Order: sequence, then C-alpha cells, then structure tokens
Amino acid sequence: MSRFHLISLYTFCVAAVFLSAMAYWSNTPEVPSVESTFQEQPLVLYPSSSSRDSIRLFDLPKELSFAGEKVPLEEPDVLERLEREIYVNAYWESNMILLMKRSGKYFPQIEAILEKAGIPDDFKYLALAESGLMNVVSPAGARGFWQFMESTAKEYGLEVTGDVDERYHFEKSTQAATEYLKKAHAKFGDWTAVAASYNMGQSGFSRRQEEQLHSSYYDLYLNEETSRYLFRILAFKVIFENPGEFGFHLKEKDYYQNPDLKTVRVDEDIKDLASWAKSQGSSYKQLKLYNPWLRDRNLNVRKGRAYDIQLPK
Repeated sequence: MSRFHLISLYTFCVAAVFLSAMAYWSNTPEVPSVESTFQEQPLVLYPSSSSRDSIRLFDLPKELSFAGEKVPLEEPDVLERLEREIYVNAYWESNMILLMKRSGKYFPQIEAILEKAGIPDDFKYLALAESGLMNVVSPAGARGFWQFMESTAKEYGLEVTGDVDERYHFEKSTQAATEYLKKAHAKFGDWTAVAASYNMGQSGFSRRQEEQLHSSYYDLYLNEETSRYLFRILAFKVIFENPGEFGFHLKEKDYYQNPDLKTVRVDEDIKDLASWAKSQGSSYKQLKLYNPWLRDRNLNVRKGRAYDIQLPK
C-alpha cells in the first residue's frame, strides 16, 4: 500500500471517531449544577419522625426501692448503672417479651412461696436475673431456675442423684432458695446485700465489706458481674411494673399458662418412665416437660421415699 493510501485511511478513521464523539455528546442530557439539584430536589438524610418509630429515652422513676430498701438514685454512678440495665433490657425486645410471657407460668407460685417464707416479693426478679425462668446450666455447673451448685443444693435439702435432680424441681428449688435467702439476711441484715451475695457468694461479699470498710452494696467496688447484678434485678422490676412506659402492651391472654395438672404419688421403682407415662394416659414428653427433675429414663425410689409426679389432667 502506498504512502498516499495510508494517509487517506488514517484521515478517514480520525474523522469517524470525531463525528461519533460529537453525536454522543449532543445526545447526552445536561448535568444540572449542584445548586440547581438542591433547589429542585432537596437531599433528605433522615426520614421525618412521623415516618418511622423513633428511638426514645425513657422517663426513669424518681424514687426506687428494692425489698423496701431505698436505692440511692441521687448518686450519679447508681443512676448510670440502673439506666444501663434498663436500656439493655428494654431494647432487647424479643427477650423481654418472652420473659413477660413466661412469667405467667411461674410468678404466681413464686410469689406465694416467697410470701409464705417471709421473703420480699422483689426476689422473684432475682430468678429472672439468674435463669430467665428456664432450667439452664451455667458454665460453672449451677442448674435450675435458682442456679444451685450441687453442694449448695444438698445443703438445703435438695436431692441430686443420677436419676433425680431437684435443682430442676420448680417448687422445691424455690423453697430451698427461700431458706438460703433467710440465712443470708440473718448474716447481712439487709436484703440488698442478700441479693448481691446470691451472685458472688456470702463469703465473697463479706470479704469485700471487710476489705473496703463499707457494708452497703452501693458503696462497694465489686467485680463486673456482681456490680451489674442488682441493677439487672432492678431493671426487671421497673420494666415489669411499668410495661406500657417501655412499649410493652401484653394482654392477659398473651401470658403463657401451665395446663391443669394432676399429681401422681410414686413410692416404688419405675423401670421405664415412657411406659409408665403411657399407662397414666400421658406421654414421656409431657412427663419430662412438667417434671424436669426426672433426669433418667427410670426412677429408683429408696425405701421410705415417695415422689409426686405431675401430669396434665
């Protein structure tokens, strides 16, 4: 190909590219200036409060007590620690709803047992803080609603064997808890210290009192868990007693309830609990659901001993 032909070809290519570019830019809409954009369509970073639920602050009580003992809310750190637990729990909505619903099955009995034992009603919230009203197991091995260690459970009259563990027995473990609480109150003289010692142990709480030359829970520098413990209980009390103020509007029908139960007294061995339950017109599932203290598939009954097993009517 001659030099003339090459020059002509290059010229034609350049012209084609130039014409294509001109055609593209002539069809591209004009980009408005920043000023005109804001004038014609204001930028909205956040929706208006009327278009969504807002995260709001709560009005906390001006005065508060635990078991009839004043909580010193005038102390800044006390107020802050209470607020922390209220916001953590109030805005953990799913957990709080389930706690409220679950309380329908257990609070009436807990309240009755506490009252009979002379223990302030506020201690029902301690069971919430300990277990959420479930038969949970802690990393240290504490079990049941009231989180008894095996040695402590036996000390307070609960049976713990291979096939029976009364830490899982709702009524018996609650009664054992009242005995523990009464003993702690005889030692410390105030219910606030009793609640704190339930978390860290009576000996541990006594040592902190002696080391720091103060007896009040609110004046002691404690480990993180115990430092938050009573305030978690107080948060449950505030929210449970004022649910509407925190956005919880449960109706009576929303609370869980146990079915009507019958009691069957057993004073001899049961070799197969599934067969026995079926013979009672029930099932192994219902047997375990309403008697979680039965820990094996059989039940060995020592001479002179009897057990009350509950089943739906």
